[in-house]
Amino acid sequence: MGFERWQVVRVPFPFTDRAASKIRPALVLSAADSFNNLAGHVVLGMLTSAGHAPWPLDCPIGDLAAAGLPVPTVLRMKLFTLDARLIRAPLGQLAMPDRTRVAGALAQLWGEDK
Repeated sequence: MGFERWQVVRVPFPFTDRAASKIRPALVLSAADSFNNLAGHVVLGMLTSAGHAPWPLDCPIGDLAAAGLPVPTVLRMKLFTLDARLIRAPLGQLAMPDRTRVAGALAQLWGEDK
């Protein structure tokens, strides 16, 4: 199954402080045609509860229903690459205003806003 940019998926999220993972939602950031389908891997961003302590460039997800998310959520700039075969299920898709907000934050992350 191919995964498209802006798709919300359920994945085994890797922890950095222990050898374990937890099934969590994540946002597909890489494009299917230029990376995902060719590499068999997907670049993802962590989606987490909006109640956690903030990080720089956290992006709130406004349209939770479209994204398939049950609680207030932010995209956290905790990015990782995962073998596409490990993605458990699609949950939804970011609505256009959320895509615009995330794209702006990613541009800031890469220093493209200058």
